[in-house]
Amino acid sequence: MSDVASNPMRDAIANAISENPVLLFMKGTPDAPACGFSARTVAILQQLDVPFAAVDILPDPRIRQELSGLSGWPTIPQLFADGELIGGCDIVVEMYESGELQEALGLEGASGLEAPEAAASEPAPLAIENRL
Repeated sequence: MSDVASNPMRDAIANAISENPVLLFMKGTPDAPACGFSARTVAILQQLDVPFAAVDILPDPRIRQELSGLSGWPTIPQLFADGELIGGCDIVVEMYESGELQEALGLEGASGLEAPEAAASEPAPLAIENRL
C-alpha cells in the first residue's frame, strides 16, 4: 500500500539520487563517519578526488528502510553514480582496486590501486552534505 500512497521520504531519496551525480548514503558524515564501512568508502572517494554528496541515514530510520526498498540493497553504505547503484563498501573497494570504479565515475587514467585505510552525527531528516 505504501507504493500507491504518497511517500515523501521515498520521493526525497529518489530525488536526491537523481539530482546528485555521485551520492553516498552512509552512517555519519564524510567528516565524521559512524562506521568503518562508511569511512572506507569515503576514503576511496576522497582518494579519487571525486566530488560527492552524502546523506547520513542515522537520524531517521525511515531513510534506511526506504533506501533499501528503492535500491534492493540491504546494507549501508550505498554509493550511487548517475542515478545507478554502484554498491556497498565491499563492491566499491573491489571496483576501486580493479579500476572499474574509476571507469564508472568517468575518471581519467582508470587503473587499479590499493584501497586506502579509513580513519576511524549531525542529525537531519535527509540532510545532503554536498561535496560537489
